Amino acid sequence: MIFRFFLIFVFSGLLTVVKAQDFAAWQKGYFTRDGTTLPYRILYPEHYDRQKTYPLIIFLHGSAQRGNDNEKQLIHGGNFFLKDSIRNEFPSIVIFPQCGQNSTWSYFNFRFDTARRRLDLLFNFQEKPKTYALLVKELSDSLVESGLIDTNRIYIGGLSLGGFGTWDFIERYPGYFAAAIPICGGGDTTCAPQIAGKTAVWIFHGGSDPLVSVQYARQYYRSLSRVGADVKYNEYPGVRHNSWVNAFKEPGLMEWLFSKTRDSNRSVTHR
Repeated sequence: MIFRFFLIFVFSGLLTVVKAQDFAAWQKGYFTRDGTTLPYRILYPEHYDRQKTYPLIIFLHGSAQRGNDNEKQLIHGGNFFLKDSIRNEFPSIVIFPQCGQNSTWSYFNFRFDTARRRLDLLFNFQEKPKTYALLVKELSDSLVESGLIDTNRIYIGGLSLGGFGTWDFIERYPGYFAAAIPICGGGDTTCAPQIAGKTAVWIFHGGSDPLVSVQYARQYYRSLSRVGADVKYNEYPGVRHNSWVNAFKEPGLMEWLFSKTRDSNRSVTHR
């Protein structure tokens, strides 16, 4: 009972009403494998040219946006990628998949710390990916195979539950993603060496997050720094769980993302 309550409460985020007409440019899609369907929304560049290849951005939502309505996952971040300034300067294909109601993007457990009287998260990377995460990877692979994607520029990000998933993806598929932006998440820091030299990471977290402790972000930042990874960390003093608001306002976020390539994992000049 404690576990169920905590899971619902911790990753609930800030639930707001989504109006479908606000996101008309986000086309609906459904990807099915072995009887399981992944709903997703896809945003193409405003002046889309099928003769060109584009960067791919995958963004993973939080717990409150799980389900199968193919709407809620756009609550946080959907409007950001619709901005004219973003679509004009950073043309890309953007995907917001939706995780099933009773599933997660990655593996984690809870442990009650009796000394501190709190529930701690335990991130335990496992060989087999979670079902919906696997579908996201297969969807991404299918887009790559279609010839639409610049494979040097595949990016991933996510918030809260999706922040956990972001870490899991770059731990699981070293070198597949040129860069990642985990927001108010956490992961298995023992995987830091396999990320270094493969994926650039910009971490975001609220300094006063009461739901997902800022310690998880700090620990991963230290672990990546120790192994010489390309990593940045923004901690927002006084900000609670909704640090994605700050992250989406971060100057240079998209410039940084688009400066990273899979081949070199080093800065390139943005055009």
